[in-house]
Amino acid sequence: MHPFTTFSPTAHLRPMTHRLRIVFSVVLFSALFTNVVSAAPPNIVLLLSDDMAWTDYGFMGHPDIQTPNLDKLASESAVFPRGYVPTGLCRPSLATLLTGHYASTHGVTGNDPSPKYAARDSELFNQRRAQLISYLDQFETVPEALGKLGYLSHQSGKLWEGSYQNAGFTHGMTRGFPEKGGRHGDDGLSIGRQGIEPINEFLDLAVDQNKPFYLWYAPFMPHTPHTPPKRLLDKYRDGRPITIAKYYAMCEWFDETCGQLMESLRQRGLDDNTLIVYLTDNGWIQDPEKNGYAPRSKQTPYEGGVRTPIFYWMPGKIKAGTRPELVSSIDIYPTMLAAAGAPVPDDRPGLNLMPHLTGGDAIPRETIFGEGFAHDIADVEDPEATLLYRWCIQGKWKLLLTYDGEVNRYQSTHPRTEKGPQLFDLIADPTEEKNLAKQHPEVVARLAEKIHQWYPVKRAKTITTPSL
Repeated sequence: MHPFTTFSPTAHLRPMTHRLRIVFSVVLFSALFTNVVSAAPPNIVLLLSDDMAWTDYGFMGHPDIQTPNLDKLASESAVFPRGYVPTGLCRPSLATLLTGHYASTHGVTGNDPSPKYAARDSELFNQRRAQLISYLDQFETVPEALGKLGYLSHQSGKLWEGSYQNAGFTHGMTRGFPEKGGRHGDDGLSIGRQGIEPINEFLDLAVDQNKPFYLWYAPFMPHTPHTPPKRLLDKYRDGRPITIAKYYAMCEWFDETCGQLMESLRQRGLDDNTLIVYLTDNGWIQDPEKNGYAPRSKQTPYEGGVRTPIFYWMPGKIKAGTRPELVSSIDIYPTMLAAAGAPVPDDRPGLNLMPHLTGGDAIPRETIFGEGFAHDIADVEDPEATLLYRWCIQGKWKLLLTYDGEVNRYQSTHPRTEKGPQLFDLIADPTEEKNLAKQHPEVVARLAEKIHQWYPVKRAKTITTPSL
């Protein structure tokens, strides 16, 4: 024995111990690697209704409208009754879902260039339409981001920003401007009302290729024209104006199509690893006297225009239950990307809700924001030209500031008779009947400063001090 060697009674075991450690490490690594590989990324489905009031669901307590399929999904979901879209008009709302940005950032603030400054379908008008569509090129859309991870994607229903390829989808229905009917969806608008066969064909393709998918289901429902099947219309006719009966029937018809889509997922075994997000693009209050919307509804920043229930469904991963927090559609972009394992860009203003949905922890946010613009875009390069409102909600308080942007058509939708700040207690007064700005000037000042800090305007004018 070497004079400097210390005897150890276990020395003869070391080679065996070392070999066992190597074997254990290999087994552990293999197990971890297998788990990583087998943890397939989830499929993602966006269910998006069109022109539907935040109250008009069974799970939201409506006494008459029946939505059994959405009710079932909601019972298994994290449901946020206090959900919002930042802008109460379809095109900017949809662009926010695609890009994860507010309308003042993505630039699509209204539905059309103003025909006041260029005749409809004139060369200048169409140049401006094309310019608005080109704004999408500045951002990575949800389907583009997921495509980097190998996702297939399918667009059906409404889409304003050109063809489905232009928006980053691998598959879809809308040909888009300048094709005939391409203003907001063309072929895509048939989905739901004429069945969901294009979606079924896409699901079969995804299964055949063994790839995860992102499905954009944005049917033109319950949006006008209100043309429900007779069997549903008859169900709601008793004692109601025909306008109300048709709208109620359209809500149930939309729900039926959601049930058909869920059944398609189940038949293909796709519902056990799928994230479903539901909301509406903007609100709607049916006018009982005519085929249109009532005041403080679509296009407006009032609850009837911007509030929507939002729910996230992923049984076994997302904790089911009704959540009290404020959420916004601005959160859907980062949440979807996080669910898929994609990096979330730092410049998106929304929150990744996945940790809070799976863990059940409260969402650490006090305030959400929104903005409203005219339907007709006076200056496609200056959002402030048609800025009509900005608002924020904190706790029970909602502050609405009115701006001096130009309105062309739909002036009756935006009377702006109240020029000063409007402050509402949404818990006590969810229909916003009583302006409390005079009684709580300190709340007005605090929330007005939050709106200013959100982003300062350069030339748009508003009043932030309540008149006494």
